[in-house]
Amino acid sequence: MVDQYAISIRRAASLVMISRSSYYYIPRPRDDRAERKRIREIAETRVRYGMWRIHTLMRREGWLINHKKVHRIYVEEGLNLRRKRPRRRMAAAHRLERPSLSSFDECWSMDFVHDELFNGRRIRALTVVDNWSRESLAITVDARLRGDDIVATMDHLKLTRGLPRRVQVDNGSEFISKALDKWAYDNDVTLDFSRPGKPTDNPFIESFNGSFRDECLNVHWFLSVEDACEKIEAWRQEYNRVRPHSSLGDLTPEEFRDQHQEAWEILV
Repeated sequence: MVDQYAISIRRAASLVMISRSSYYYIPRPRDDRAERKRIREIAETRVRYGMWRIHTLMRREGWLINHKKVHRIYVEEGLNLRRKRPRRRMAAAHRLERPSLSSFDECWSMDFVHDELFNGRRIRALTVVDNWSRESLAITVDARLRGDDIVATMDHLKLTRGLPRRVQVDNGSEFISKALDKWAYDNDVTLDFSRPGKPTDNPFIESFNGSFRDECLNVHWFLSVEDACEKIEAWRQEYNRVRPHSSLGDLTPEEFRDQHQEAWEILV
């Protein structure tokens, strides 16, 4: 173009008000095949992980990559996730006021999640979460679960973990059973019931159950109850030890608990 109009590069650059270096610039993009491969590997093995969680995992693995590059590759590879659960109305964000938490084992949450085996046989999962550390304490799976099964799960946690002061539950028949009520009285644990028709009163377990369904139940076929127990327990361990949690500063629940436990031991 410059030769065609018999004009010098300096003159042409001054007319269009750009630096001459822009004319001579030759882009040399960095080879990002290794980063691109790793991003795809994470997205394929953890299908419900978004861009931010993939970026956090890569940084923890030692990759020197910023979130902008992860986002660019994430989009170019067509890994964008569609939001499967619609956003709730803003009015639903108003929760029932409850005591603030400052330590683990102050308050747990429990709820049930339903799923099916490969042959259509229904199974249930009792999920138990620590509201402060977001740690998944137990997931009990069986074809049928009653109040006695909840008590058995809590007794097991009592031996391995201890007990909380308060447990948030909904008004399901298993949670208002005489067996669980007697257990709570005998162990001096308060059962904190949600208001009927208000699942947002128990947001921690609702959030966990959403991740549980997206990242585990929706990506596995279960051949039997035993197979479901094995795969779900493997996912629970990964959730506690590997999966970064944005509300915990991108720490895993176990890292968050250990970090604060060490700080308290030093203070004591």
